[in-house]
Amino acid sequence: MSEEKQRFIQEFVPGKQVTLSHIIANPDPDMFEKLGIQEAGALGILTLTPSETVIIAGDLATKSANVHLGFLDRFTGSLVIVGNVSEVEMAMREINRFLAETLKYTPSEITKS
Repeated sequence: MSEEKQRFIQEFVPGKQVTLSHIIANPDPDMFEKLGIQEAGALGILTLTPSETVIIAGDLATKSANVHLGFLDRFTGSLVIVGNVSEVEMAMREINRFLAETLKYTPSEITKS
């Protein structure tokens, strides 16, 4: 009796989700210097999958609030939004809302420190 070999193929398929939504209110000025971005009242940090979603999120952020993009990486799905606390929070709420309602992503709770 011969044993039949079974072959398994695994691949990573990321979900459609916002994996991190965090606001740093009043960050230390050294943080801006280390990140190489303009100083502001708050940083909004998001991580999204699939990673190209940051392009949509960056567009939503700048159209929905008076914020600037501090960093956007379409390969890792990282986005940093810069502005005052209320504007950053407004942009992040809009990103979560649009992605959840329109594109059926799983949103993330917005946390703050």
